Amino acid sequence: MEAYGAAIATSSNLAAIAGATMIEAGGNAADAAVSAALVSAVTEPGVVDLGSGAYATIWPDGEAPVTLDGGIEMPGRGLEPEQFGRGLREAKLDYAGGVKTFVGHGSIGTPGALAALAVLSRRYGRLPWADLVEPAYQHARNGFALSYASHAYMSFAHESVFGWDEPSRAVLHHDDGSLVDPGETVRVPDLAASLRRIADHGAKDFYTGEIGRLITTDIHANDGILGPADMAEYEVVERSPLTVELDGWQIATNPPPAVGGAVLAAMLLLLGDRPRGPWTDDDLALMARAQQAAIGFRAGTLDMTLDPVREVRRLLEQVVPGPLLRFVTSPSTTHTSAVDSDGLAVSVTLSSGYGSGVIPPGTGLWLNNCLGELELNRRGIHAWPVGHRIPSNMAPTVARRTDGALLAIGSPGADRITTAILQTLVGHLRVGLSLSEAIERPRLHVAIEENGPVALYEPGLPVGKIMLRKRQMPGGSMMFGGVGAARWSPDAGFEAAADPRRAGGTAIAHRT
Repeated sequence: MEAYGAAIATSSNLAAIAGATMIEAGGNAADAAVSAALVSAVTEPGVVDLGSGAYATIWPDGEAPVTLDGGIEMPGRGLEPEQFGRGLREAKLDYAGGVKTFVGHGSIGTPGALAALAVLSRRYGRLPWADLVEPAYQHARNGFALSYASHAYMSFAHESVFGWDEPSRAVLHHDDGSLVDPGETVRVPDLAASLRRIADHGAKDFYTGEIGRLITTDIHANDGILGPADMAEYEVVERSPLTVELDGWQIATNPPPAVGGAVLAAMLLLLGDRPRGPWTDDDLALMARAQQAAIGFRAGTLDMTLDPVREVRRLLEQVVPGPLLRFVTSPSTTHTSAVDSDGLAVSVTLSSGYGSGVIPPGTGLWLNNCLGELELNRRGIHAWPVGHRIPSNMAPTVARRTDGALLAIGSPGADRITTAILQTLVGHLRVGLSLSEAIERPRLHVAIEENGPVALYEPGLPVGKIMLRKRQMPGGSMMFGGVGAARWSPDAGFEAAADPRRAGGTAIAHRT
């Protein structure tokens, strides 16, 4: 009997092991991705949590690709106008060059990650839901070592984001107030019990069961706006991905109302057929111009609009002559990529923003601060209509070639998500670098700051022809994302690579 196999690239070794375990137990790439994402959400505090938003792009063999939209939604159903704008605390972080955000109960949007993972499991997986939750439950019950990625972020955020709420402070700090060290065991009270309920009763318990009741009771008691009606009415939306061609590969990525996939597609189109070989100074200058154009449009238009489909159409029509309606067929974080030898590719990204710092009593669950992220709320805090999906940079992406080769790729990293994926895709599919070489190559990111665009770059890039302000950043910084990519082809088999910037994990598993 021919061996069945799968490759997983994700945010940690713990998550990769969970994914491989699902393959060995009879699961497929969807099962591996779901279980790995759940482990990440449990074992990487600060980086992501179960109170996140999520998007998944899936491409089964012989079918059209699909994106599951589990993005953060604007809550507040049934509230009076004067109840909005409360429950917020300003937090300043010396991260990514300096960040201001808002945390607290009022920063929490309606989370869709668990709902999206449950739909992904039900529609595309093979194993029972409880089996997929089991590895995350075991880590919650036994405790887990604080990862280096979590510690790196916490070194910036443990006081301003995770130090003001006592349950959160108690989990992540020693008695003297110092941050838990990397590798030190973390135990979150009530987390294992919540995961047991989620395993036994399904993701619905998070939304309309006892867990949901504990979450919304605490949020309303502390001037937040997420209520029972918001949780009960949340729905995962199935969307047709944006598609673009790159050197014989069809690439499918996250469509509107998320903005990350549109920015990625625009940058790929703006590059045209460049580079034509190894990177040159001129290629890098073109990359900077493409990033400036697409990211600038996002900041000025996509992050503000109530009609993202229309504005994405306008963005992509400006890139090349002629109508690009085929790119718009629609009515930021950890990432997992998985592919299997049945031709299924799955790319899943979760994001909690910077984290609200809130653990509702009795749940053990941290929640997002996506209503407080200024870069995603340029209209103002609590200014989106109730029920509107908050803009997202997340861009889980899958690609397929006519010879059967397939690729799943994605990254965390806020607005650096799309530039990290862009440079990895081009480096691997066009320049010919291996996945690991393409991921490890120094990166460029054009940031739109108050005083204009600036090219942020890692050491080793020839930036002399980039006609922007420039700022060299430390090499290997997780600020530049954490790409995870998995590839399979009938001839070459499996390849998986995870970004050393995030100390990610990979696994290749087989069964007969």
